[in-house]
Amino acid sequence: MIDLGVVAGEASGDLLGAHFVRALKQTHPDLRAAGIAGPRLVDAGVEALYASEKLAVNGYVEVLRHLPELLWIRSRIARHFLRERPRVFVGIDAPDFNFTLEAKLKSAGIPTVHFVSPSLWAWRPERIHRIRQAVSHMLVVFPFEEQIYRDAGIPVSYVGHPLADVIPLEPDTAAARATLGLATGPVIALLPGSRTSEVSRHARLMLDAAALVLQQHPDAQFVLPAANESAALRVRHAMQGLALPLHILPGQSHAALAACDVALVASGTATLEAALFKKPMVITYRVPALTAYLMRKKALQPWIGLPNILARDFVVPERVQEVATPANLARDVLAWLDDAPRRRELTKTFRTMHLSLRQDASARIAEALQPYLA
Repeated sequence: MIDLGVVAGEASGDLLGAHFVRALKQTHPDLRAAGIAGPRLVDAGVEALYASEKLAVNGYVEVLRHLPELLWIRSRIARHFLRERPRVFVGIDAPDFNFTLEAKLKSAGIPTVHFVSPSLWAWRPERIHRIRQAVSHMLVVFPFEEQIYRDAGIPVSYVGHPLADVIPLEPDTAAARATLGLATGPVIALLPGSRTSEVSRHARLMLDAAALVLQQHPDAQFVLPAANESAALRVRHAMQGLALPLHILPGQSHAALAACDVALVASGTATLEAALFKKPMVITYRVPALTAYLMRKKALQPWIGLPNILARDFVVPERVQEVATPANLARDVLAWLDDAPRRRELTKTFRTMHLSLRQDASARIAEALQPYLA
């Protein structure tokens, strides 16, 4: 019998999960955990029955393409947990995969905890009914989410965001640049996303924007953290025909963000990381046209980037779909580089945001899971 079943959907879930598993092991050193895990969860002691990257697909079109494999994996992992009967199951993000799995486990008497709420406040609010059937306890990372679940009668705990605990309030830009061997001059971080599909859609877009920035700032340097070797290869392929002072880093997204003056970021957790590092950014995203059409029809608010959602304002620019062009992205990056007072004001906004999210999340999650493991 295992104590903890876990499914982390992609690189961000793998990172978030590793923090609270380590916290749990402080009080439960013999904790036995298994599930769908990435390298960070494995390092924390979780047995990987399948790799998290198997679930790293998004959007209607992409999911349909991978649907047979996803259904097969979910069937196998459900069978495994029903046989092993963990004391508690924790689904980390990956809501479309995890909620169906959680409903099956919960109906069999296995407590289910979901960590990181789907964006009910952004689109598809009808999912609250499905969540009520699937989840024994919801752990939310943003303060405004707690009331949504209380109103729906779902047990909920606001735990803060683990990244706010591990990212320093005052990042050391000079040290990060020294570590990465960067020269003086503007540094722009390019973060095209962790999924293969995201890198394919955004790498060349960002590189073309970088080339335009370089025309105005010949001393600029660019850092691009690649989630894995496959992503690095795609970036090198996208580089063909371009001469850029680009440093492709093996992971090291936090080092890249600490070192940069401005970040060009694909919408997702990386935008929150950039905000926690107090960095001006330009948020972008592209999906297939059909996916974009369907998502826009269901959108409940004008923002897609987490910093803007938390601020309830466009504190950083968003360039999505047809307006996500190299010229627009370069123009926005240059605007940040050329406006020091605007950058200072944004730093104050992001510091306040950081403090509100810094709640010792790993300890709070471990505390929420304690009744199931006692």
